[in-house]
Amino acid sequence: MARKLIKRFLPDPKWIRQQKSLNLLGNWTHDPNLWHLTRHSAATAAFIGLFLAFMPVPAQMMFAVIGSMLFRANLPMAVTLVWITNPFTIAPIFYLAYKVGVAVMGVEAEQFNFELSWHWLQHGFVVSWQPFILGCLLCGMFFGLLGSTLIRWYWRMTTMRRWHERKAKRESE
Repeated sequence: MARKLIKRFLPDPKWIRQQKSLNLLGNWTHDPNLWHLTRHSAATAAFIGLFLAFMPVPAQMMFAVIGSMLFRANLPMAVTLVWITNPFTIAPIFYLAYKVGVAVMGVEAEQFNFELSWHWLQHGFVVSWQPFILGCLLCGMFFGLLGSTLIRWYWRMTTMRRWHERKAKRESE
């Protein structure tokens, strides 16, 4: 039941294998264990994908693939969850991370005008990078652990429900 629900939202493995950016990894992505969906692989993929979604690094998908290979997680799920940060959601997510970092560090939130330019990255980002990176790490850990825990809980609940249904069916026969 949990497996069927999760598989509905995952992209086709053939589509992921056809991504040109993953050709750098060669045949490593063809390991069948990266495509199986078990409670462990789904929960680990949720952690990897959600953690990396909060990291302000380029090539998050590539890091999700590498993390899936290292920790034997479900590759399509990890890659899909990385896309929580997309052009529409990246600003609010990173603003939340910055606010979390400011609150944890106990510093004053800096006023800055963001502009997507090399000059701003060299001079404007220098002022606020420490709380931002700390916030990204903390939010990534929190949401990664939350997602992993929720998947393990949901999987366990559906498995227990199926066991009880089978037990009740056997007793009624």
